[in-house]
Amino acid sequence: MDVRTALLHPDKCVYTSCYCEENVWKLCNLIKESCSHEELKRCHAVFISNTNKQIPLWHQKASTNAQRLVVWDYHVIMVYSSPESNLVYDLDTELTFPCSFLEYVGACIGEETLVKKEYWRKFRVVSAEDFLSKFASDRSHMIKEDGTWFSPAPNYPPIYTADCTNNLQSYINMDESNDFGIVFNLEEFRQHFLHR
Repeated sequence: MDVRTALLHPDKCVYTSCYCEENVWKLCNLIKESCSHEELKRCHAVFISNTNKQIPLWHQKASTNAQRLVVWDYHVIMVYSSPESNLVYDLDTELTFPCSFLEYVGACIGEETLVKKEYWRKFRVVSAEDFLSKFASDRSHMIKEDGTWFSPAPNYPPIYTADCTNNLQSYINMDESNDFGIVFNLEEFRQHFLHR
């Protein structure tokens, strides 16, 4: 089975609002369990953020304004890249699922000239294999000072590795040099997937 068959409809995917990093981890895990190793190698988790933790994205389901704009502290999508097509899987967009890479970048991300420099986005691209084996989150970033949740947690246990219970901030930090993928600016991100 290939990714496009395994993820034909969003109803096949695990989804929890405001936990995009875990939604993408679950997508990658579904591909690992349902598809060939070659298909998994074509998948990438992409963390979108910046130094200010303020990134505008359009066509977001969570938006209440006419432009469907939301300014997130970070967002995570999955990109599937093959010789035939580059597709974006994002359970938080109102665009199609999946969406072509070019359509997603044009509609949801847009050009940097549209936004002030402090809102320019960076993109940490991590192979699905590495993401599945290295990512961990104890969900502490979603807990308020009084102990309640900013948004209800998923109904499955937190994602841990044998060595780590929480490294989410290392993925979100776009200035940090670490073992979690490669950080690109928008033009580099676009070229990375269009010239594979």
